[in-house]
Amino acid sequence: MNDDAETLVRLSEGLFEIGVLPYYLHLLDRVSGAGHFEVEPDRIELLQRQLLQQLPGYLVPRMVREIAGEASKTPV
Repeated sequence: MNDDAETLVRLSEGLFEIGVLPYYLHLLDRVSGAGHFEVEPDRIELLQRQLLQQLPGYLVPRMVREIAGEASKTPV
């Protein structure tokens, strides 16, 4: 996951400009060998707050994670 708020703001705005409404922002699947890409929960909360401060609500994607055995995506 890109963990830079400004980049995520530009991404959401750019998607909207081409007619795409950002819906989900998928967090890393916890798989072997990818741990160095994982974003800490405190950082995720900070990013969410920063996006809410800089974007209208409809441009803030839902941060979700896939958890093995769960029926659907889990909001973070």
